[in-house]
Amino acid sequence: MVAIAPSNRLRRTPFSEGVEAAGVSAYTVYNRMLLPAAFESLAADCAHLKDHVQVWDVSCERQIAVQGQDAGKLLSLLTPRDLSKMADDQCYYVPMVDTNGGMLNDPVAVKHSDDHYWISIADSDLLLWVKGVAAGMGLNVSVTEPDVSPLAIQGPKSDDLLARVFGDAVRDIRFFRYKRLPFQGRDLVIARSGYSKQGGFEIYVEGGDIGMDLWQALFAAGADLNVRAGGPNLIERVESGLLSYGNDMTAAHTPFDCGLGKFVNSDADYIGRVALEQARAEGAKWRLCAVEIDGDPVPACDRHWAITRDGARLGQVTSATWSPDQNTNVAIGMVQADRFATGADVEVKTQDGTRKARLRAEFWN
Repeated sequence: MVAIAPSNRLRRTPFSEGVEAAGVSAYTVYNRMLLPAAFESLAADCAHLKDHVQVWDVSCERQIAVQGQDAGKLLSLLTPRDLSKMADDQCYYVPMVDTNGGMLNDPVAVKHSDDHYWISIADSDLLLWVKGVAAGMGLNVSVTEPDVSPLAIQGPKSDDLLARVFGDAVRDIRFFRYKRLPFQGRDLVIARSGYSKQGGFEIYVEGGDIGMDLWQALFAAGADLNVRAGGPNLIERVESGLLSYGNDMTAAHTPFDCGLGKFVNSDADYIGRVALEQARAEGAKWRLCAVEIDGDPVPACDRHWAITRDGARLGQVTSATWSPDQNTNVAIGMVQADRFATGADVEVKTQDGTRKARLRAEFWN
């Protein structure tokens, strides 16, 4: 067994004590923080998530706080999505691109007011990019990483669990909206969002000192709901077609390549606009799709696997796993857009050999 050597560069979280007591069996590293990847097993964790409720330590979804007179201007420069109608209690999925139109990150923006936003980031050094843009444009704004650690509550019993801790007001929170609700004298942002298709919330815990108190309160309140610790689950993610920045897409891909063209606003003035308008005119070069792979459970997808047809490479599998519910290997693939065809028979070259596979337009959830 290979262990991760401890280092101050690899940050623990306000919930690490609870995660370890719950029996975490695997971690990954995300934004230089520990992210729980499995507890009992991927399959058992996935089955539980679909039937009950889990508490996820997703502190690795670091926040970038943007505050000041030019906060809104900076946010509008960073994303091709139109933010003009964003309300103060709203969350937006905001793909961010570089000057070439390549994906830098696909975070969620949380608006507190016209001069205060959080950017809840995927795994990349986006903080440096945001600071650089703010400095380079001479904007009147501060850009910091605040002491905010998200805790996700996911699964079909999420409403019942959170209502016991925060009251029935949580039931009225709409998708990608939030309320501020009290816990130990602090009003915490609670949004109906999360990295699964099973429903739930994300609690933005301001102040790591109350992290374990909240963790313990949730587990005490949910004992009869079969609450467990969990984390973003590879099986559920791939079945649902939820994208992972750095795995399924990188700066080599535009939003159009990633199926995110609906978030590209032609009228706004943002970084990368010229490149994206050219990409729109030329059409997507790549197509993200579902891939069904034959045979026994595939090995861990530790690198991109080539997808070929008639000996020619079409693209690559970016994430893959065995799905007990589908009784097959499920995967996400990035293939050449002009060569994609629903139901096409292809081959996938894993490190354990070549497998027969098929391309699908739709994911399993």
